[in-house]
Amino acid sequence: MCSVTTTKRRTVSFSEDTDCGSRMKLTSEKLPKNPFSVSQHAAKDQKVFQWRKEKTDHYKHADLVEKALQLLKERIRRGDTLAYFLRGQLYFEEGWYEEALQQFEDIKEKDHQALYQLGVMYYDGLGTTADAEKGVSYMKKIIDSPCPKARHLQFAAAYNLGRAYYEGKGVTRSDEEAERLWLFAADNGNPKASVKAQSILGLYYSTKEPKELEKAFYWHSEACGNGNLESQGALGLMYFYGQGIRQDTEAALHCLREAAERGNVYAQGNLVEYYYKMKFFTKCVAFSKRIADYDEVHDIPMIAQVTDCLPEFINRGMAMASFYHARCLQLGLGITKDEATAKQYYSKACRLNPAVADELYSLLIRQRI
Repeated sequence: MCSVTTTKRRTVSFSEDTDCGSRMKLTSEKLPKNPFSVSQHAAKDQKVFQWRKEKTDHYKHADLVEKALQLLKERIRRGDTLAYFLRGQLYFEEGWYEEALQQFEDIKEKDHQALYQLGVMYYDGLGTTADAEKGVSYMKKIIDSPCPKARHLQFAAAYNLGRAYYEGKGVTRSDEEAERLWLFAADNGNPKASVKAQSILGLYYSTKEPKELEKAFYWHSEACGNGNLESQGALGLMYFYGQGIRQDTEAALHCLREAAERGNVYAQGNLVEYYYKMKFFTKCVAFSKRIADYDEVHDIPMIAQVTDCLPEFINRGMAMASFYHARCLQLGLGITKDEATAKQYYSKACRLNPAVADELYSLLIRQRI
């Protein structure tokens, strides 16, 4: 998520905490917004708008989806070409990937958005066997397209292609080509470009050798200014430990608290650590329990989807919260002492992220926490 971790003693690495030295798995750029997104298209249609206004409180989600599909089917019958894509996108957003794949395949020669979604789906193996080479080829087609209708997709496609070069999937691995593509996608901080590329550049420059922390701070600042939640947490940590910028605890806590309120779990985990070290134990216990009680199997993917934060850092934030909650239970700090329950939370921290748990345990042994 960010350029630094919870203490001065180590910095985040793409390959850190993986089982076999493999690089951290990045995620694809979501389909960029355009004037004809599903919600905007529906709002322009008086019939749909009235139905949504009057019936939303009375229909379950499945009923809403079914109604939307019926309306799109009618639009398709009337010859509305955009409705074909909207139906595929609805399938995609509902997680019906096989149906979405078929819909997008049917219109990929006429619709650049469908081609983009197919690139993501083949690369990530959504609704089909993963085929990184095909995913890469679709992204290259979008980047190289002279069609004005592909223009709003090109920054995002460049980010995805940069990811492929970074991961070495579908292309020969090349950090230099990944960096070049991410810089193009970031477009000097343009809010209409790939904000995800801006954030990833912040992470990239803080972990490459030699590190370039000033560049990392710049790109996290650009991404945060454009609304990126992951970079907001990263800025908080960079301010906190004076990496790439003068140390500023007030600015650090402001960034971390805002990021935490918006759902950044790694920022939440770092605030738990801060509260513990400042001996705000009651606050530490209340905050840490909420995070530690997330379900690692179901909640991490959901949080990643909603916040667009990397799963690895969501995992780390949960592990930190679990460990500090266990410590409070073990010692009776801010809560009634309960060593049996403490062991459960220690175990969860180890299960979530053995490296983070091991590091915190080492501090515990040395009586630093």
